[in-house]
Amino acid sequence: MSVHAEQKPWTVPALAEAKREGRRLAMLTAYDAGFARVMDRNGIDLVLVGDSLGMVVQGHDSTLPVSVADMAYHTAAVARVLQRALLVSDLPFQSDATPERALDASVALLQAGAQMVKLEGAGHKLEVIRFLAGRDIPVCAHLGLTPQSVLKLGGFKLQGRDEKAAARLLADAQAVAEAGASLLVLECVPTPLAQKITAAVHIPTIGIGAGPHCDGQVLVLHDMLGLDSGHRRPRFVKDFLAEGGSVAGAVRAYAEAVRDGSFPDAEHAYA
Repeated sequence: MSVHAEQKPWTVPALAEAKREGRRLAMLTAYDAGFARVMDRNGIDLVLVGDSLGMVVQGHDSTLPVSVADMAYHTAAVARVLQRALLVSDLPFQSDATPERALDASVALLQAGAQMVKLEGAGHKLEVIRFLAGRDIPVCAHLGLTPQSVLKLGGFKLQGRDEKAAARLLADAQAVAEAGASLLVLECVPTPLAQKITAAVHIPTIGIGAGPHCDGQVLVLHDMLGLDSGHRRPRFVKDFLAEGGSVAGAVRAYAEAVRDGSFPDAEHAYA
């Protein structure tokens, strides 16, 4: 029998309930039906069709070349096989530059099968979040290291190091939650700051390089399987295939480690 096969499909309200109950959420990226099916059957709660496909699938140096059409294609492939996990899809670079553009892109992704869209940043994106949420489109915000801002940031770097930057990140997190986001990804954020943000917002936080105190964790599939993406291996990545013995075993090992709090440990986080 599949892991957690007896459980009902995840919904947006169920995510908020999980936070209230202290149940950690396991999330992975997927870009095709085969891997998505394995995740759905082996304990993954949320599947993210990430614009990371630009790097790990298409071979680009960043996520910037990914289009809405690319995202819709991969979203549809993943959506066809999911029965339990909740499907989140990224709004690619500049598709959310205005509320109207974000609405058009979100409709394309939801019609392809997504149940939530993810966008990066705060600032002018708060208007976009309010616009989408007001039209019954669930939104996942993304703060900290935002890969679509790689040119502005000067690379893939830890965010929120100093007191001023940490205060800004905390304020942004509270702002996206108040704007109507239902979920928040925190990427490459010091552990104490991520813990503070998680306690301060009413929506679940999903960490990637943000320590063990978030309400859940996400990794890129290829990183979790120890595959060479052609890019420097981030500190927060762990090869679960080495201990899982198979793709299904790796997915189960990851999900279990997230839920029991053994991942991420200090080795896979930033102090």
